[in-house]
Amino acid sequence: MSTFDNPFDPERRLDRTGCSCGRHRSQAEHDAQLALQCAPIESEDKRYQGVVASAVMRAVFPKDAARRAFLKSVGASTALAVLSQLFPLKTATDVFAQGGAIEKKDLKVGFIPITCATPIIMAHPMGFYSKHGLNVEVIKTAGWAVIRDKTLNKEYDAAHMLSPMPLAITLGAGSNPMPYTMPAVENINGQAITLATKHKDKNDPKFWKGFKFAVPFDYSMHNYLLRYYVAEHGIDPDQDIQIRAVPPPEMVANLRADNIDGFLGPDPFNQRAVYDGVGFIHILSKQLWEGHPCCAFAASKEFVTTMPNTYAALLKSIIDATAFAHKAENRKEIAAAIAPANYLNQPEIVLEQILTGTYADGLGNVKRDPDRIDFDPFPWQSFAVWILTQMKRWGQIKGDVDYKAVAEQVYLATDTAKLMKEVGLAPPTTSSKSFKVMGKEFDPAKPDDYLKSFAIKRV
Repeated sequence: MSTFDNPFDPERRLDRTGCSCGRHRSQAEHDAQLALQCAPIESEDKRYQGVVASAVMRAVFPKDAARRAFLKSVGASTALAVLSQLFPLKTATDVFAQGGAIEKKDLKVGFIPITCATPIIMAHPMGFYSKHGLNVEVIKTAGWAVIRDKTLNKEYDAAHMLSPMPLAITLGAGSNPMPYTMPAVENINGQAITLATKHKDKNDPKFWKGFKFAVPFDYSMHNYLLRYYVAEHGIDPDQDIQIRAVPPPEMVANLRADNIDGFLGPDPFNQRAVYDGVGFIHILSKQLWEGHPCCAFAASKEFVTTMPNTYAALLKSIIDATAFAHKAENRKEIAAAIAPANYLNQPEIVLEQILTGTYADGLGNVKRDPDRIDFDPFPWQSFAVWILTQMKRWGQIKGDVDYKAVAEQVYLATDTAKLMKEVGLAPPTTSSKSFKVMGKEFDPAKPDDYLKSFAIKRV
């Protein structure tokens, strides 16, 4: 039996047409729910409690007539209280809700201290991991290569990664190949191109020849978006400018020291450059591609398959936290939760500007964009296909690529959809969609045509 092919599957639980009210799978389950008067189920916990109680009731009173007589004589509430004396209903319900016992409760999850990691980070102080039965230590890590190596070496059970990294690891680009998965996107949008204040008169990319730029990692949306942006302005990213990988926490210091002219990087460092008076925000990444993915929750295929219940609980924690972070009314609370030194180590006002979208741009303007950063866990497989086209465009992968097969192997949309339902979210009904990058339509069914359309490329 696979992780999700089981009798506790939420889609199967919703098939409740066997009773008089239409909300239960059988009249027996209806009887066990009399205490709720067949009202709409208020929570996942009550749903599980009802199913477990019904199963116990059927075991104690296998004959329908005897069961109904007992319920009628003492009432459903008293019946449940009596059953609780005879059988550990709460324990059974907890196990039932998890779809099986968690194989490993104590986990280590690495993260880079950036706002993209908000759901992974906030899930610790705000109790989302413990809610799903886990004790997770979130570990601040210096850079993406370190994150990759520590997860490959199993020092971390799972990690905050850039969304292209699981694809690169799976294909062996930049490391030995290992099957990797990305079951959840952490954030969409949330990046920017920031330039040094001395370049306020060079806000047009045509003036950028000879500039030195930083990106967080070679296999990052930042690298691909920066290359895409300058190439669309006629600048060859390998000939006309320099692009180097710099850990995000070091970007502002490098800008201040005049080691770089700018960076396409994650927040909080775009806003921190403005706060420190050393840079200005040239353009938000959402203005290049509205709704683009950036960071993700990732784990090895081995972790997913050998500890399916732990994996499911961890993913549900992340999805739950992501849904909380999506709501604008929660953003200030989140800023306070992730500001301390053991997480982002940033002034709350910097994080509030990013998370609420009301911010100073470093050019004397206060801008308002509530979608500057957003949080949506669904791993669209068309995102993976686009990333693979850019990896091939710039020579990071060679030869023929089965874009669709790799996307399906790494971006686990089906798993995410099922667990989104379990935490009360409505997942998309498809795993792929078209979108525009700088006004240019991307059709995931025609990746090779898309790749051929670029004037500046390495293939």
